[in-house]
Amino acid sequence: MSRVLRLNPVACAGHGACAELLPELISLDEWGYPVLAPGPVPAGLARRARRAVAACPALALTIAGSADSAHSEETQSQGRAGPSAGPARLRT
Repeated sequence: MSRVLRLNPVACAGHGACAELLPELISLDEWGYPVLAPGPVPAGLARRARRAVAACPALALTIAGSADSAHSEETQSQGRAGPSAGPARLRT
C-alpha cells in the first residue's frame, strides 16, 4: 500500500519542523510554509515521515494510505457515528 503526505494549509502555522525532519520530501516556501513533494512516500522514508507527522505542533501534516484504504477508513468512521456515539443517558 502506498502512503502519501497530506497537509492542511489552514491548520499549518509554518513552524517548519516537518521540513527539518524530512527534507527529502518537504521543502519550505519563501514564507516558511511546507511544500510537499508529489507522489507516495518511499518505503525507506516511511519511518521519518511518521516522525515528521508526529512532530507537527499544529497537527497539520498527516500520512494517508492509497485511495482504496482512504475509502475504507471513511466507511469505518461513518459506521461508528451511530446512536451509541453520543453521551450515555441515565435512566431516572
